[in-house]
Amino acid sequence: MSSSRSPRPAERSTFGQLPPSRWPGERLGLPNEGQNSVARAGRRIGGIAVDWAIAMGISLFLAPYESLAYSFYTIGLFALLQLLAIPTLGGSIGHRLFGMRLIGLDGQKPALWRVLVRTVLLVIVIPALVWDSDQRGFHDKVAGTVLIRA
Repeated sequence: MSSSRSPRPAERSTFGQLPPSRWPGERLGLPNEGQNSVARAGRRIGGIAVDWAIAMGISLFLAPYESLAYSFYTIGLFALLQLLAIPTLGGSIGHRLFGMRLIGLDGQKPALWRVLVRTVLLVIVIPALVWDSDQRGFHDKVAGTVLIRA
């Protein structure tokens, strides 16, 4: 009889074979709820809606609403607001209004290059719609960041 046995699913450690986490952020060492827990979908959607509304409002002063220029101004201003607010405020204006902040996986403020990568991917939109079990969008996974409750 062989003493080797195949590992149970919970013992596997290869990519894609991790056991399910009990709550979003467990694998990142974050609490289930309260301060420093992963920000849930409602807060995230509210925050991005506020940020987008601010960019749209400012764009109205720069171009007519139905013009192509208005669309480009809105996207550009949205990105600019992300790039300015996250490093200085710890999150975008919408993040802060909904009680969130952005951190790196090390728990510190994310480096500027991480904020830039995250913002570029967020503007593309699709990566933000693809989430993992920790409720981190692809843009956060690539940038090595996580949006938590403040």
